[in-house]
Amino acid sequence: MGEDKAEPWTEELSSEPRATMYHNFLSKEECEHLISHAKPHLTKSRVVDTVTGGSKESSSRTSSGMFFRREQDKVIRKIEKRIADYTSIPVENGEGLQVLHYGIGQKFDPHCDYYENSPVTKNGGPRQATLLMYLSDVEEGGETVFPSATPKSSLPLLSFDPFTNRKGISVKPKMGDALLFWSMKPDGSLDPKSQHGANPVVKGDKWSATKWMHVHEYKY
Repeated sequence: MGEDKAEPWTEELSSEPRATMYHNFLSKEECEHLISHAKPHLTKSRVVDTVTGGSKESSSRTSSGMFFRREQDKVIRKIEKRIADYTSIPVENGEGLQVLHYGIGQKFDPHCDYYENSPVTKNGGPRQATLLMYLSDVEEGGETVFPSATPKSSLPLLSFDPFTNRKGISVKPKMGDALLFWSMKPDGSLDPKSQHGANPVVKGDKWSATKWMHVHEYKY
């Protein structure tokens, strides 16, 4: 059975932070595989506790989610190999895929994926890049926003954001698309302009999968 996957193409969104959209990165079958295998294991999303290196609940993040193990099955192995090919970051530097579900009103306030002077960086060093894969379309809301980014394009998906009341990048979720952004600049310093968030879902459901990639090997 062939996969329903449109022709992939790449779009540069921003140089500060470095952000690229890989359109049609995942097939419909891959998206449905991740959703169906994640659904039975969803729990309330947590945020990293930068003091202990563990996790905690927070009102800033109201989605539900779960983690797959790295290379958990053949579909995930195929996706992770593709991520490594696109980013030139080895598979072993990545955390396991995290699948997230956002219902009506659920969101994630603007934040950075890197941590300074935290126990979190002991395993693999800092997160250098994030690939955010959209597993579903969203009828209204649910945009990924970068309030401080400088757009490289004037396409409609780069626009004024009504929730943050600021200019920047506002990306509408589309099934199969993948957004790569770097938390580190080319010189290795952390990039505060990589701050990003998820707007509340207004209508429909939002499913996404996140791959965080570290500077060094991430060990389980």
